Amino acid sequence: MEDVGWWRVVLRLLKQQCFRPEGEMAARLLLRSAVRAATTCRAAPVPALTRGMAVGGIPTDEEQATGLEKIVMKAAQQGADPYSMLKPKEYAGSKADPHLVPSITTKRIVGCVCEEDNTAVVWFWLHQGDAQRCPSCGSHYKLVPHELPH
Repeated sequence: MEDVGWWRVVLRLLKQQCFRPEGEMAARLLLRSAVRAATTCRAAPVPALTRGMAVGGIPTDEEQATGLEKIVMKAAQQGADPYSMLKPKEYAGSKADPHLVPSITTKRIVGCVCEEDNTAVVWFWLHQGDAQRCPSCGSHYKLVPHELPH
């Protein structure tokens, strides 16, 4: 033990205090405490808690998620966007690379802002099948089936 010397110094000082009448009681108490501390073996260090007090620790979000939240988290891990929360991919709008419009039915109404600084929106119906053109600017749109995640 490398800490043996410190308690000997404490014991020597306490013994000197014991012979004084005014410090006798406190010195005896400290002497007993110092002897106990020096003679008893030290306890092993307490291991650091890793994740919490429970045996398995605090569950992660993935472990704790249930229901619809779990479905959305799994879809996000796979790279899917079940609720179209992310910015849609940009397409050229040509016949070979049309803008894809998701729909849960066989038709959907689409609004096209033909030019960047245009304030008017051209609305038209988009039906399932081949790509269709905007009646004003000629951009191509294609309806793709979309399933709801729940």
